[in-house]
Amino acid sequence: MSVTFKYRVRDRAGKVYTGEVEAPSADLAARRLRERGLTPLKVERKAAGILQQEITIPGLSNRIKQRDVVIFSRQFATMVNSGLSLLKSLSVLVEQTESPALAEVIRQVKTDVEKGTSLSAALERHPKAFSPLYVSMIRAGEIGGVLDETLERLADILEGNLELRSKVRSALAYPTVVGFLIVAITTGMIMFVVPVFVGMYEEVGGGAALPIPTQILIAVSGFLGSWWWALTALVVAAWFALRWWRRTPEGRYLWDAFKLRIPVFGRLFHKTALSRFARTFAVLSRTGVPVLQTLDIVAETSGNAKIERAIEDVKASVREGESLALPLARHEVFPPMVVQMLTVGEETGALDAMLGKVADFYEREVADMVTAMTSLIEPLLIVVMGVTVGGILIALYLPIFSLANFAG
Repeated sequence: MSVTFKYRVRDRAGKVYTGEVEAPSADLAARRLRERGLTPLKVERKAAGILQQEITIPGLSNRIKQRDVVIFSRQFATMVNSGLSLLKSLSVLVEQTESPALAEVIRQVKTDVEKGTSLSAALERHPKAFSPLYVSMIRAGEIGGVLDETLERLADILEGNLELRSKVRSALAYPTVVGFLIVAITTGMIMFVVPVFVGMYEEVGGGAALPIPTQILIAVSGFLGSWWWALTALVVAAWFALRWWRRTPEGRYLWDAFKLRIPVFGRLFHKTALSRFARTFAVLSRTGVPVLQTLDIVAETSGNAKIERAIEDVKASVREGESLALPLARHEVFPPMVVQMLTVGEETGALDAMLGKVADFYEREVADMVTAMTSLIEPLLIVVMGVTVGGILIALYLPIFSLANFAG
């Protein structure tokens, strides 16, 4: 974690300056000042007031973002390709990595490598930062002597996964927010606006029967007004129960299978998972990772339990001597196009190239779906909001119209 240090330095001309610098420690702060051509005279930690102290959120400060790992991989590849030694590269990365949590992990990796541990084994000790995919590719890169190229490929695949995830999130964000607003506005009107009209109906209605839509709205308002606490507790309990159920193996499988059947969005989830499957498989195959180990990693990184279970079945069949495409064809989650492309790839010896083409195809499909959904969902949700709010207003004003007609 970076700390602010106050310093007093002398430049090459002999002039003395003071200022502030951020660094994890006083030694690193002094080193950074020397790298600027300055001679440190005094480096001390700056005292922070109550309002200046950093607020640490438990569980968030130690989180390592995938974007940080992508940047680390690209910088690492550049240094190794430039001829810097492994230890020197790791030392530089410890200092210039912006994420404090990742910097600490790199420091531990550097220490392990100094003790004689291989880079892949050192990375494997930090699963929160480096996935099995990352470790396996680094191990293959070490064996093949192409560590810099492997790091570039890793950065590409991680960056591709980030972009894919961002596209899916952008498609889901708008309907989620607008849906929440619709529920909040509707609930507010039913609980706070409807009772005002009910009092007015009782004063001027003279016991006349209200229209059926108005009666239904008043009944719903009364129920929510009396039992809102029970409904809130029920929703919260259902939310935690669903989260617990999704963490169980069977619950996760059923939930992921349900996600693939959701209208419109199910196709988006399916194509996203297929793109991730094909891209990861292509990169691992190109790097030289054994097929069975590749299937293990692809299953773990697929992001969908139903596809993961299908890949596990494929792995069992391949272990028994079957080709890769044949067991894939037995699972409905893999479309015929994917199976045919893999068949051609196995027959021609260009499996990685065919998988790359499959990944490119589904990535384009996901991008097109996100664009189409964004343009269609926005007006659709506006219509839903208008119909919902308009329906409530019509139900509220129907008795007033009836009374006006009766008076006329």
